[in-house]
Amino acid sequence: MSREFTTAPSLDDIEAIARTAFEALPDAFRILTTGIVFRVDDFPDQETVVEMGLQSPFDLMGLYSGVPVGEKDAGAHPVVDMIFLYRRPLLDYWCETGEDLSHLVRHVLIHEIGHHFGLSDDDMERLEASAED
Repeated sequence: MSREFTTAPSLDDIEAIARTAFEALPDAFRILTTGIVFRVDDFPDQETVVEMGLQSPFDLMGLYSGVPVGEKDAGAHPVVDMIFLYRRPLLDYWCETGEDLSHLVRHVLIHEIGHHFGLSDDDMERLEASAED
């Protein structure tokens, strides 16, 4: 979904792009991610900035928060798996590179879902390629 914007895309615009990207993923993969909560914020919160040692909140475009599938303990308290997309860093990168915004959001989304599954970078690249088909 390539869209042209005359003003900076809103949180809702980024969410719509992410939903479209998510819907384009293979069905078998999407079914396995039904418990993940997706959230779009302007920036990571200050705790995340400090915890990750970021020099700037613009340094992080997305984040997976939770316990990866292979590390879940059936007896532990359930943890909500969340994927955050950060609008302002995404827009900053988009403006600096001229990359298609839909492609950028899809790339970050797939990368963060990959962390949920403990996927390697190669696995994530293959998944992203299949979403483009």
